[in-house]
Amino acid sequence: MTIFRVRNEKTTRMTIVIKDADFAGKVLNEILLDFKTEEATVREIIEKRVQQEVENYNAKLPKFYNGLVMPSEAEKTINGFQVKNKNVIDSEKQVYVALDAFTKNGFFILVDDLQVESLDEVVTLRKDMNINFVKLTPLVGG
Repeated sequence: MTIFRVRNEKTTRMTIVIKDADFAGKVLNEILLDFKTEEATVREIIEKRVQQEVENYNAKLPKFYNGLVMPSEAEKTINGFQVKNKNVIDSEKQVYVALDAFTKNGFFILVDDLQVESLDEVVTLRKDMNINFVKLTPLVGG
């Protein structure tokens, strides 16, 4: 039986560093995320992370996209995902693929070295916390 905590909706601005790591623990990428509350579900953390990555990419349209989920119109390279013709990426599709991948163990998330297992799991946010995304397989998105 799963028991969920009721979320405490204190309004506090919190900036958290999210890191991508390989299976050996080497940090491959970092992204800053702003939250308006002290708690967030794993689903909200993934959504915010992917939306921020897509927003950053779409604002500049660089040659490479360095994100959690590979866009469907991209190919994997040593420097990241190379998007064909520098097309704008659809964040909604990327979020959907990322959430689906999490439920299918395409990547896992460690919060202060403890693995979270459910999209509905509530995480109490702190400025000094460690949130690491560990990719297991290449992910293809929209």
